[in-house]
Amino acid sequence: MNKKTKAEKVILILKDIYGEPVPTLNYENEFELLIAVILSAQCTDKRVDIVTAELFKKYKTPKEFMEMDIKELEKIIHSTGFYKNKSKNIKKCAKMLVEKYDGIVPNNMDDLIKLPGVGRKTANVMLGHIFNIPGVVVDTHVKRLSNRIGLTKQQDPVKIEFELMKIIQKKDWFLYSNLLIYHGRAICTARNPKCDNCKIRVYCEYGRGIK
Repeated sequence: MNKKTKAEKVILILKDIYGEPVPTLNYENEFELLIAVILSAQCTDKRVDIVTAELFKKYKTPKEFMEMDIKELEKIIHSTGFYKNKSKNIKKCAKMLVEKYDGIVPNNMDDLIKLPGVGRKTANVMLGHIFNIPGVVVDTHVKRLSNRIGLTKQQDPVKIEFELMKIIQKKDWFLYSNLLIYHGRAICTARNPKCDNCKIRVYCEYGRGIK
């Protein structure tokens, strides 16, 4: 079975299990989602939602984030980890949004990745959830599962992204990413994956013991 056919079958099975993707982070607008995704690096969505519930009560716009005291920002987001770096990036990101984009989150990859703290993964999350523009989001789950299934052997997220774009139909790029994220959290965990309960095991090299 070639990789394109395998990917199609995996998507069909996982879509039947998990349905259409919905954001797992709480937000009310595109700017809030952008901040939440930046905070989600090396942090659980549950923790991010707890932090942003407090953060977004006090600060809502790029201008307010640009002007807020960085020490207060560090204090609020401390529990998300890497808080000093995240605080600097969030402040710089807000400043660029205000000064270069009139406070509006850009709707294209080229401009999004110019924002401090925003890489291709974050940009693809924004494009998919907010602007309905397909892209492959390569987070730790997508990287791990794509390797285990046998769709790629790459380890670099950008190389994985572009390889998967050749294998998966464009209309399914964002869907594939989100389905693998759901499955990675529920079944195909980093340690002790539940292969016996995995509905896509028949298509998975790792699950079938293929080295």
